[in-house]
Amino acid sequence: MARRNSALIVTGESRPLLEITVTPREPDLEVSVVMPCLNEEKTIGACVAEALATLQSAGLRGEVIVADNGSTDRSIEIARGLGARVVPVEKKGYGNALLGGFSAARGEFVVMGDADQSYDFTHIPAFISKLREGHDLVMGNRFRGGIAPGAMPASHRYLGTPVLTAIARLFFGSPCGDIYCGLRGFRRDAILRLGLRTTGMEFATEMVVKSAIFGLRIAEVPTTLRPDGRDRPPHLRTWRDGWRGLRFLMLYSPRWLFLYPGIGLMLAGTAVGLWLLPGPRMVHGVRFDVHTLLFAGLTVLLGFQSVTFAFFTKFFAITEGLAPEDPRLTRLFRYVTLELGVSIGALLMAVGVAAWAVVLGRWGARHFGNLDIDETMRVTIPGVVLMALGFQTFLSSLFLSVLGMARR
Repeated sequence: MARRNSALIVTGESRPLLEITVTPREPDLEVSVVMPCLNEEKTIGACVAEALATLQSAGLRGEVIVADNGSTDRSIEIARGLGARVVPVEKKGYGNALLGGFSAARGEFVVMGDADQSYDFTHIPAFISKLREGHDLVMGNRFRGGIAPGAMPASHRYLGTPVLTAIARLFFGSPCGDIYCGLRGFRRDAILRLGLRTTGMEFATEMVVKSAIFGLRIAEVPTTLRPDGRDRPPHLRTWRDGWRGLRFLMLYSPRWLFLYPGIGLMLAGTAVGLWLLPGPRMVHGVRFDVHTLLFAGLTVLLGFQSVTFAFFTKFFAITEGLAPEDPRLTRLFRYVTLELGVSIGALLMAVGVAAWAVVLGRWGARHFGNLDIDETMRVTIPGVVLMALGFQTFLSSLFLSVLGMARR
């Protein structure tokens, strides 16, 4: 996380750097309740009142912060009138609004929740209890606590949230059973250290994913979801924001997006190529010959490119602080050096050139006349593949070496 003049630097997707001043903590303040707000005059009053009453009844020293993202209605007036501290956030987006609220928070713990009356702020003490036990992030779980009729669309309840939660658990080892629950609590300093960058609805996903891969202590508490009190459509757009969340999960996991598919392509292409190398094969009356061998070679090349891109992505993410150090990768690069990569690339290219020389010799023996296509291609195709693999290995080794220069 980069700092300049005590300011947190956060980048958004295809947007200029956003500079947010981080407010120092107040030792006597334990809890900051942060609510992002954009034209919520119908519900903001009830949310602020419920949160303040809960803090008082539970004996928690706290504050309520409304991170206003450009409201044009009476939201700001209502929130201030009830005792909330309003923090204006000019940069648009759910993530920007929350980051502005987190940075202005003065408590050790932050509890965030939407200002649309869908979440029950009387559950705040349950989150604080888990945080006091030493957890860094405490997620609410609506599926364990209860979802009121009409509170969640069927596409979210039975498809979007369960599927994306399962992907997060598989890809990143997240223990959460509901990664999109908007009611959650955390240690302010721990989350700010993650350097969260996304500006839209995928911000909620980024928080969970980075907390998991950086080894933060994560717990869950049951919470409920009730129908919101808005008189207008929600800001959330099901398919657009769902796709952005899925895209983030995929791009942040090069193993599943690039490495494993790449290895699978290479293994499949190699197996088919070796099977067809001796001659054509018949399977249930279907003849597989050099045409299939050509596609098998292409599959190997595509798989190799995917694997190398996985390493590029992982190495870059670690170098930029987007992902923690990976001991396995560190050990690998002790042995896989630039010199070794160049040597392997040169060897593969030499074998490829040798295959071409064999074909050229056969052609010369026939006085450069017609050749048997099947026989010739069984040597030419592997030669082309080996030559391309060697050249890609050579370039990949050089590029990884360049990335490693910044680390050294």
